Amino acid sequence: MFDSGLGGLSIVRALIDLVPSRDLVYFGDTGRFPYGPKPADEVAKFATQITEVLLERDVAMVVVACNTAAAVALEQLQDHVDVPVIGVIEPGIRAARSATNTGRVGVIGTVGTVRSGAYQRAVARVAPDLEVVCCACPGFVEFVEAGDIDSDQVHVLAERLLAPLRAAAVDTLVLGCTHYPMLARTIGDVMGRDVVLVSSAEETAFEVDRLLAGPNPTAGPPSSAPTSGEPEPSGRHSFVTSGDIERFRTLGTRFCGPEVADVEAHQW
Repeated sequence: MFDSGLGGLSIVRALIDLVPSRDLVYFGDTGRFPYGPKPADEVAKFATQITEVLLERDVAMVVVACNTAAAVALEQLQDHVDVPVIGVIEPGIRAARSATNTGRVGVIGTVGTVRSGAYQRAVARVAPDLEVVCCACPGFVEFVEAGDIDSDQVHVLAERLLAPLRAAAVDTLVLGCTHYPMLARTIGDVMGRDVVLVSSAEETAFEVDRLLAGPNPTAGPPSSAPTSGEPEPSGRHSFVTSGDIERFRTLGTRFCGPEVADVEAHQW
C-alpha cells in the first residue's frame, strides 16, 4: 500500500491487528509530500510510479492508502494493473452509512480530494440516501507529518476549519485523509462527543482480507485462525520511503507501532 507520507500507517496498523500473518510493504512518498495541493495529473503520475515499484515486489494487491491519490488515480490503476487495486473512499462511506443516525454526514479531506468530487460520487454509488457536506482542511496533513498532533495551534486550526460542519449539524464525520485519524482527539474535541468520527482504516483492512481470502489464485493462502490456541504467526512488514529514513522510522513507530523498524530508502 502507499500514501504521500505517514497517514496510510493507520491502515497498516488495522491490517496487522486484523491479520498478523499477512506480508505487506508500505511506501510513504515523504520526499514528494504533500499531495493535496498538487495538480491531479501530477498526483496520478506519482501513483502510477509507486504502483510500479510495488508490483516489482510481486504483491498480490495494491491499496491506494491516500485519499488524494485514490480520488484522481484509482480507476486508472484498476484499468491497467493485473492485481486488485482498492482505495479508501468507498470503505469510508460504507462505514459512515452504518454509523449515522440522522443521515447528515460530514467529510473532511485535502484540497485535492474535496476538489475532485470523489466522495460525492462515491456517495451517489453506495449511499445515495446520505446528505453529505464536504470540507477541505489544508494544514492538517502538514501538522501530522511534523509530528504535531495536539498543540494549541492544531486546535485553533481545527476550530476554524471544522466550523461549517458544526453549523451543518452532522452526526458523523468521515476522516477523508489517512493522516486525519492521528488528529482524532483534537477533531473530536472540536466536533463534540455527539459526532461519530469514522476512519476508513478498519473497513479497508476488512476489505483487503476479504479479497485476499477469495478464489484469486494469485492472492496467496487465505487467512485462517490459528489452531490449538497458538498465536497467529507474524508476516513480513517492510516500509519504504522517498524521504528521510530516520524521521520516517521515528514517527512511524509513534503512529503505527514497533513494526516500523525495517525502513528502506527509495530515490526517484
